[in-house]
Amino acid sequence: MKSLYENFMYAARAHAKWEIATTQVIVKDRKKLLILLVLFLPILIPAIAHAGSVLPGFIGGKSSFGPSFFSPTTFYGSILIGVCAGLITGCIGAGGGFIITPALMSLGVKGIMAVGTDMFHIFAKAIMGTAVHKKLGNVHVGLAIAFLAGSFIGVTGGGVLNRAIFNHNPVVSDFVISMLYVFMLGFLGFYALADYLKSKNKIGDEAGDAHGGPSGLTGTALKMQSIKIPPMITFDEDIYPGGRKISGVFVALCGGLVGFVAAIMGVGGGFLTFPIFVYALGVSSFTTVGTDILQIIFTAGYGSITQYAVYGYVFYTLAMGMLVGSLLGIQIGAITTKVVPGIQIRGFYAVAILAGFINRLFVLPDKLRIMGYINMSQATTKTLETIGAVIFFGLVTVFALWIISTFVRNIPNLRAEAMAASSGGKGVSK
Repeated sequence: MKSLYENFMYAARAHAKWEIATTQVIVKDRKKLLILLVLFLPILIPAIAHAGSVLPGFIGGKSSFGPSFFSPTTFYGSILIGVCAGLITGCIGAGGGFIITPALMSLGVKGIMAVGTDMFHIFAKAIMGTAVHKKLGNVHVGLAIAFLAGSFIGVTGGGVLNRAIFNHNPVVSDFVISMLYVFMLGFLGFYALADYLKSKNKIGDEAGDAHGGPSGLTGTALKMQSIKIPPMITFDEDIYPGGRKISGVFVALCGGLVGFVAAIMGVGGGFLTFPIFVYALGVSSFTTVGTDILQIIFTAGYGSITQYAVYGYVFYTLAMGMLVGSLLGIQIGAITTKVVPGIQIRGFYAVAILAGFINRLFVLPDKLRIMGYINMSQATTKTLETIGAVIFFGLVTVFALWIISTFVRNIPNLRAEAMAASSGGKGVSK
């Protein structure tokens, strides 16, 4: 039985493969690139023309019915954030979206707007590319429908709660979102670091079995599958003789939990879907991957539009900036993996996650001070917040520059490999 962390990383790699496949569809399709350019020009031209003057209200405002341009710093910063997230996804092979919301918040974007913008960016990338890449897994329609039924309810609840907290007190809203990221990134970061230290003397990455994940069932999964509450859903018929069955009610409840958390944090929810499906419901990783990617598309679309965009909590320009940046970053990152040792990449992955953890952890004292829960000077809390931002952006920038410089230095090797592959020869080894 794989550990919880190993199963999460399997899900992260599967999601990264989907993102890479999606971006390749976009960059190889001239019509899609033209559409992207048309969408990008209305916000790029004013950004370039901006020289300290006040922009028109339509462009500078926060209305959900027009593009939002917060400042030159946040706009250009969104592109760089997209590049860095794309580099992490393409090079490491794990989703880089965990840095987006914290990074936007560090640039001065309110937490609820960072969440809505991140979800919209995920949805925009999905609809610009393909719906589901069939090679990534088996999409089970029954599981997907039941999951989405619960997910839509959970997303609605999460969106309502997020907006209610923000309307009550924006500082509390930022504090809650930051706390959630502290727990998530802390868990992932320290496990990733431990995995890196443990794997330094090993060769290659984890391969996994044919379908990924455990072949047996946990005690929880056995109990859940033994409860016959209609409608019952049969799944994994191609893996196990006769397949396995689970109540659609349990699948919907899981969808509700994932949707609720995704709506509050602005993520796809895969980090929860995978362990819940595998450990609690007994679904194979092969089936989970495809179903999870399908739900991310619909969950992100429904959440970003109905819970955030229509209320003015999506920065269209920042979402477009991240989309363009990620398209570039993912391509460079995916190519660079051919010339970069995997163990180095895993080390940088752990450091990048821990940098995000420190970033959100160091903003908490200032939020607690403003809310009156701790007695610290404003200078001290602001200094801590600045230190966290410097560590975060510094490490992510170093990582990005390292990948890009490695890519540039190895362009001759990559060209030689491509020529060898086209002629039927063997590529250049690392």
